[in-house]
Formats: sequence, structure tokens, C-alpha cells
Amino acid sequence: MQTKLENIRNFCIIAHIDHGKTTLSDRILELTRAIDLRQLREQTLDAMDLERERGITIKSHPVSMMYTAQDGVSYLLNLIDTPGHVDFTYEVSRSMGACEGAVLVVDAAQGVEAQTVANTYLAIDNNLEILPVLNKVDLPGADAESVAHQIEEVLGIAVDEKLYVSAKTGEGVPAVLEAIVRHVPPPVGGSPGAPLRALVFDSVFDVYRGVITYVRVVDGTLQAGDTISFISSGQTTLLREVGIFSPDQKPVEVLYPGQVGYLVGTIKDPADIKIGDTVTTAKDGAKELLPGFKEVHPMVFSGIYPVSTDEYEKVRAGLEKLHLNDSAFTFHPESSIALGFGFRCGFLGLLHMEVVQERLRREFDLDIISTHPAVVYKIEKNDGELIEIDNPVLLPDITRITKIEEPVIKATIICPGECIGDMMRIVMERRGEVVATESLDVTRVIITCVMPLNEILVDFHDMLKSVSRGYASMDYEPHGYQQSDIVKMDILLNGEVVDAFSCMVHRDKAVGHGRKICKALSESIPPHMFKIPVQAAIGRNIIAREDIRPFRKDVTAKLYGGDVTRKQKLLKKQKEGKKRMKEFGQVNVPQSAFIAVLKGKSSDD
Repeated sequence: MQTKLENIRNFCIIAHIDHGKTTLSDRILELTRAIDLRQLREQTLDAMDLERERGITIKSHPVSMMYTAQDGVSYLLNLIDTPGHVDFTYEVSRSMGACEGAVLVVDAAQGVEAQTVANTYLAIDNNLEILPVLNKVDLPGADAESVAHQIEEVLGIAVDEKLYVSAKTGEGVPAVLEAIVRHVPPPVGGSPGAPLRALVFDSVFDVYRGVITYVRVVDGTLQAGDTISFISSGQTTLLREVGIFSPDQKPVEVLYPGQVGYLVGTIKDPADIKIGDTVTTAKDGAKELLPGFKEVHPMVFSGIYPVSTDEYEKVRAGLEKLHLNDSAFTFHPESSIALGFGFRCGFLGLLHMEVVQERLRREFDLDIISTHPAVVYKIEKNDGELIEIDNPVLLPDITRITKIEEPVIKATIICPGECIGDMMRIVMERRGEVVATESLDVTRVIITCVMPLNEILVDFHDMLKSVSRGYASMDYEPHGYQQSDIVKMDILLNGEVVDAFSCMVHRDKAVGHGRKICKALSESIPPHMFKIPVQAAIGRNIIAREDIRPFRKDVTAKLYGGDVTRKQKLLKKQKEGKKRMKEFGQVNVPQSAFIAVLKGKSSDD
């Protein structure tokens, strides 16, 4: 049955990570009876075990609900629950493209955080009606009035309606639904007789049905049996099924203007679907594209290798399946002398990388090793050629390079006022520059800084949390490239370069980083019959060294007397044997050594 356009409300829920947006979604599902109460569980819209365990949302989840307001009118609510972590900002922006409003959830105990600011600006850029909601008002440390003042001061959003809720208990949630009906505008335009135009905001792959495309219908109608075309890619397909989310996929006869739903055609390759594309009818369809999304480019790269070479094809199959449901994740084959055949993978950030690796281990039962995360560097060669590399092995000879540029980010850090000195020290230690500081409220400050992306890849976030006792939060966005004195550092075992440990570092940080890796390796690689030097080198210059001690065998133990020259003769013979062994002996590097270096720890940690 068609719902009038003025009775449709499309909205998303945005917030900082762990401010309770998924719990609020659960209460809304309860109130609208969109799901049987027997099926309701905590974090209903988080489908993955990983999302439940970590308490984070990784994928956006749409759901359609019918709600009868206090005025007696029935409204169709299309809700999209979105992730809060900075790595999944692309999911948030795609969700916003299908909405007219955004419910901004802020923790009444913690106040405005870094991702709260970032997601609010994203909603403003998308011209969404923003509805501030203060959650967790039942907590002892909640101060709703103070946080409401923060929202007005920092974000510039008027908190006219006091929507103070507890998503856990359900207190105040009915008022949120009434506010959505009153303040979120209905979809614009949308004549059923106009040429079909629908915006593609996501897609997933199903083994049995092929690609399932998530769309928001703007003009015209969609129904099974139609032949549709994707304007940007030129792909055409016959629709087998259209439907809505409630919250599971539910087939319907027709999708009308303003509705959010899915369509299943005959397309089997997800690469044929471009997020942000416009769907229209194959015959006499629309020519004009709807405003889409920017193409997402990976920011962090890492090599993924199977522990056993027999599992190479199994790893490839796992990566392909993950890529089908996550278009932001990329991979291509590569090989390493130390690790054999593997894949170079691109991610949006460190959490994204962790999630993909964890899913490979769990969902596909793979035993994998990953190399040190790296970023994309721009290289200008002597002949004027510009190249981009994400792997240190691909760096041209230093004599052929004019300059190297590294990616830079603009970070916003929100922390307690007493930590500002330590925060600025950490930023400057990581080659960053503090651009501005301002007070958020009586106790907290906002630090805006510019710093190299390479410097936040491993332990920067942990350090922020440690210094601020868990109260700091950070958000960042790309800020172009800058020329830097970047060098390639190699690790040598017994004089041989191990390419898996090669990395790109700033010249000023090279010695400290080299010592750290050498120490981790010397403690992780078991002793051999001969002494093994572990060295860090830039070009031909050795900048750090540790030695792995050899096994010691007491060859004089069997002697029970006689002249001292007998002992000396045996020791001399042993020394010559060790020398020969060192020339021809191979160093066996256990997998634990790779893990120790990548974690920046020794095996004893």
C-alpha cells in the first residue's frame, strides 16, 4: 500500500561511538512493533558477532516501520542506524544521502565528543534537519542541562525541545518519535508518474541471489519485472524482487517515491554496482544523475599472508567474499621473499583493518599474518615522473628520487583541560603541529592539529587514552600531502635483507624505530648454532644492531686431564666450525617473530 509522501520520514541516527544509538534503535523498534518482541535482543540491528562483542556498529542497517502518532495519523519511518567510529565515516555519509533528518545522540554523562562534532558537520553538509537527543540521563554522572548548553555552544544547534532519554530503560523515547514526525521534513518531489530515479546507497552480496542493492526511491516506482538501468555504469538488469527492511528483508509489490528498500536483479558481480549511482528504467528513463557520493579511497595498507602456503587460495576466496560486502576494502596479489605469496590490502583506517583481519580469522577459519601498516607516499623522480607507492619494497633507488611526500591529516582531539600539556607534547613528538585550542566547557578543551597519517597508525590512540585516563576522543580527516625527509629502513638478519620487515620512516625517527625492531627480533628468534647479528640499515649505513646469542656446547667436558693445549685445540676447532656454519647457515624466522615486530613487543610481553 502506498503511503502519502507527506507521511514519510527518512532519518538516520548519528553519534560518537558508544553513546547509545543502537540501543535507541532497539527501543524505537519496540515502540513501533516493527519486530516481534520474542525476536528482540540487545543491538538488534547489529548482525555480526564482531559488532556485538565490541559494542560497535560496522555496517549501516536500514529498517522501515509504521508509527501512529498522537494526532492519529500513521507515518512510515525509514531509519538507518549508522556507525560512530571515524573509520566508517563513509558508511555514515552514504546513509545521510538517503535521509532528510538526523537524530543526534549525545551521552548526557560524557558530553560532546570528537565524532559527535564530525558527524554533525557531515549532517549539516547534507542539509539534514538535526534533532539533538540527550541519552543516558539515568546515569548518576549525567548532567543534561550542561551538555545541552555544550551542543548549543560547540555545534551551534538550538536545543529548543528537551529530548532527555534513557535508551536502556525506554524513558523519553516516545517523545523522540513525536519530535521526528514534527520536525523531520517529508521527502521532496516524488511523483509516481515521473521517470524513475532511485539513489543507490549500499549493496551486499548474497551467494544465492547475487547482488542486493539498497536504494532510496526519489521519483517513479520500482516493481518486480521492470527492466532497470544504472545511469553511471550503464548496467541493465531485470528485477526479480523488490522489498523493504522490517528489519529483515521483506518483499513488496511496489516501492513508491520516498521509500527506502532493496532490489534484486540478475547482476552477479558487485563491482558492476557503484555506490551513489542512479537507478532508472531501461526504456525512456531519466538522464540526470541524482547527487551521489565521493568515491572512497583506502588510507592504510597492509600485507596479509597465510601462515601456511597451502592456504593461499583459501585466503584469496575469503578476501573476495569480504570485498563483495565491503566496497571500501581493496586487495591485490603480492609476494615477499620472507613470507611467500600473499595480498596487499587497503583499508580506511586501523579499526577497519582490525575488523577485516578478525573476520578472516573467524568467518573463514584462516591463520594469517599481517605486515606493518603503511600509507600511500607520492614520489617525484628525477625525470619528472610521479608515482604512488604503498609498499616500501617498491621504492625506487634513492639517487633517482627528487622528493617524497607523505599524507597529512587534520585531527580534532577533545580532552580534559588538565591534560592539554601532555596532549600537545604527544602531538609534537609525532611531528604534528597544534593549529588551535579552544575551551569546550569548564573542564574540557578542543585541540586542532595537523600531523602525518603515518604517525597515528600504531599506538597513537592508545597513548591518548592512557594520558587522559580514557577521557580523550579523536576524529580526523585527510588534509593533503606534505614533503618530508622519509627514508626506507631495511632489517638484516645475518647480513640478508628481510623484505617483510622493511618500512618507511622519517629520518629523525629511524634510529629509535630500528632499535625497537632489532630488540623485538633478538628476543623472538630462537638461538642458532652460530651468533646472528640483527641490524637496521638505511641504504648501506647500519643504524642499530642486536645479536642473537648462539648455542654453547662445552666441547672440553670429555677431557679429564692432560696438557692445556688439548683444550685450546678443541676450542679452536669449534671456533672454525662456527665460522663455516655462519657462512652457509640459514636463519629460521618463526611466525612469532613477525607478530612481535608488528605489535612492537618482544615475545616476553
